[in-house]
Amino acid sequence: MSQVEGSLAPRRAEMPPLVLLAPSDWQDYALLDSGAGARLERLGPYCFVRPEPQALWQPALPRKLWERADAIFVGSSPLLEDQEQHGRWQFRRPIESRWLVRYKHLSFWAAPTPFRHLGVFPEQASHWTWLVELISPVARQRPVRVLNLFGYTGLASLAAASAGASVTHVDASKRILEWARANQALSGLSSRPIRWIVDDALKFAQREVRRGSRYDGLIIDPPKFGRGPRGEVWKLQESLPGLLQTCRSLLSEEPLFVVLTTYAIRASALSLYYALAEMMRGYGGTITTGEMVLVEESAQRLLSTAIFARWSYDPQRP
Repeated sequence: MSQVEGSLAPRRAEMPPLVLLAPSDWQDYALLDSGAGARLERLGPYCFVRPEPQALWQPALPRKLWERADAIFVGSSPLLEDQEQHGRWQFRRPIESRWLVRYKHLSFWAAPTPFRHLGVFPEQASHWTWLVELISPVARQRPVRVLNLFGYTGLASLAAASAGASVTHVDASKRILEWARANQALSGLSSRPIRWIVDDALKFAQREVRRGSRYDGLIIDPPKFGRGPRGEVWKLQESLPGLLQTCRSLLSEEPLFVVLTTYAIRASALSLYYALAEMMRGYGGTITTGEMVLVEESAQRLLSTAIFARWSYDPQRP
């Protein structure tokens, strides 16, 4: 998958293996089918149809099964690549305003939003499991501090806290932060040390550098475009390099991990790999990069939803 062919291929270029991450053990979520620019999925007791620009193939299930979905999101943007498009939900039958969803030891609220999201990105469960496995043995020996930027509804923060880390969670939306705090209580983790911060991610990181704060783990999941609570503009291609440079200054002397995930951008996993490799130069360790995918129940096709790169400390590679 990482072979480069042709006469212009560099002879000694570093060829990172590209991997596919698919979450496992989801009981409350299933990708039932996809195709024709949409996905059919179940989250808890309800089924939804949402836009999916990656689904260039035809659905495997009969149309009548798609028509049984509880709600369909109709986007207002004609651009397939606009994954943050506004739109509206068409409800075919009444559903709860929010409902309980579980993944392993985590519990959280799901709800329809105006941006077609449901409060959870199911593919991210691959990261949650990885975080717990990395943090748990170290947290039994020493304190572990984690910074989660663009933290959304807090599931990665809850995973890290459940493993024993002290977490600082930053998001620009007060409403989303309240949702995340509710998820903390729902998961029975209210006593775990999580700081919930409403702020612009870059400005907060810069202030943390000036304060001399250091973290053992960084979770960075930026949007393609966004605004901070005071109108700060975030454009991923323009803003990410500066953020990564700032985040390097936040790393402790013995960092454990850095996770970088992006959605809906015209970039490849290699872009994230080289950006993260530059950030972590001199730390040794291991970088994994590739695509985050969901596995269909209908035709067992892999639906690519995001690209990622993540670094972890490897004591065998100084």
